[in-house]
Amino acid sequence: MSDTQTPAPTAREVDPALLEILVCPVTRGPLHYDRDRQELVSKSARLAYPIRDGVPIMLESEARELSDAEARAK
Repeated sequence: MSDTQTPAPTAREVDPALLEILVCPVTRGPLHYDRDRQELVSKSARLAYPIRDGVPIMLESEARELSDAEARAK
């Protein structure tokens, strides 16, 4: 066995062109790409849609609700 560890795979990036056209399915408002959490965030709906393997999952049932602090954050 080697002393070096294999680095963890990096999260797949979302196509920037796709990010420009996607809107929140609930409010039809803009989305913010949170690269660290791999989510598309809708402040107006207070929802964060997951991105799995580079694919945004734009289903309200799959989204997590934002906390009060997250909803107020820039």
